[in-house]
Amino acid sequence: MVVTGRLAAVAAVAAVGATALATWWAVVLLTALLAVLAIVDVLAVGRAEHLRLSRSPHTTVRSGQSTTVELTVLNHGDRTLRGRLWDDWPDSAHATTRSYPLHLPPNTRTRLPTTLRPDYRGDRAAGPVTLRLFGPMGLAGKQFRRDVPARLRALPPFRSEGMLASKVAELHLLEGSTVINARGQGSEFDSFREYVPGDDVRAIDWRATARAADVLVRTWRPERHRRVLLVLDTGRLGAGRIGAGTRLDVNIEAALLLGGLAAAAGDTVDLLAYDRRVRAEVQGSSGKGLQPRLMHALSGVVPALVDTDTVGLARTVVQRSRRRSLIVWFTSLDGAMVEENLLPVLPVLTQRHRVLIVSVTDPDVAAAAARYGTADEIYTAAAAESLLAERTATRESLRRKGIDVVAAAPDRLPAQLADEYLELKRSGGL
Repeated sequence: MVVTGRLAAVAAVAAVGATALATWWAVVLLTALLAVLAIVDVLAVGRAEHLRLSRSPHTTVRSGQSTTVELTVLNHGDRTLRGRLWDDWPDSAHATTRSYPLHLPPNTRTRLPTTLRPDYRGDRAAGPVTLRLFGPMGLAGKQFRRDVPARLRALPPFRSEGMLASKVAELHLLEGSTVINARGQGSEFDSFREYVPGDDVRAIDWRATARAADVLVRTWRPERHRRVLLVLDTGRLGAGRIGAGTRLDVNIEAALLLGGLAAAAGDTVDLLAYDRRVRAEVQGSSGKGLQPRLMHALSGVVPALVDTDTVGLARTVVQRSRRRSLIVWFTSLDGAMVEENLLPVLPVLTQRHRVLIVSVTDPDVAAAAARYGTADEIYTAAAAESLLAERTATRESLRRKGIDVVAAAPDRLPAQLADEYLELKRSGGL
């Protein structure tokens, strides 16, 4: 049983009256009267079994945006139910309202909306619903708890989505789907044309020439419908803070833009998030259904505070990529990590696949390298310059081994990765 402030107020008034009478029987009588009123009020409370609570079991929203989850309360009993309801959500869901007054006549229902605004991706499970029902006098009541399972999934924000349309337009122009039909160097057959002096004689198609009256050569275009594998390193290096988020958050943003662009190009996109085991995986996706699959797969991925098993990662990539693919590996370009972990396994991948290393750079390091105001800033700038020089040397070393590298600040990385993909399409590098 629970009591209300109204009962406390009535008890205070009764105490004043008992003091004025100054007799023990007055105290006993007033106390008994209050107890009887409270018991009668409790007995008049409607039964909680007559309440039916329901809501949508799954709700999806992008992190940083708001959504509304409705809790439906139905009274199918023969008594009016009065009281208060508390809807419990984790603090990270940022619920605007948690407590609601309740007044339900028989055979009526009400919908109680709760606005949620998660600020980080991941799943949030709703807690129990607490009901406190009071009698008609509002002096006392009963408290119940009900489990109404519900889950809120916060997807990655994908702030670069507005950029996707312009990159797809560039892609269509490149592939000849809009105004021009661009022919040039590539690996996918396009058409025949007559031989002109200066053409590479290796492009002559002798079978087609035998069937025609003129010498015919093949024309090529950048190959489409290839396979792209997005590999996200979810080890401890991904937990490094970059601005308001982590390295992994920036890599996810860039991976979503590249995945959408590759799907628009007709490529098949796979995803692998790995540190010492597979954390998330998407296989054989293409078309418009790719983007939601990537976002749902990456919604709950967080960095693990362990060193990534790059040997196991490379083995897993080889097992899942039998065909020649573009391997886009999102990782860090720290010198020691590259020398000890990355370089030993890259030859296994480059034997069959095209490898592209993607790394986010910390703008604070570049800013520190440009400050020379005080003695402390000079020492900090020297350390920053040394780190930048080490990473530049690492990138050049990888490029000399035939491995493409994209390294940029968080706000520029998605666009530069998309441009690199378009350049590979244009040059037939895939």
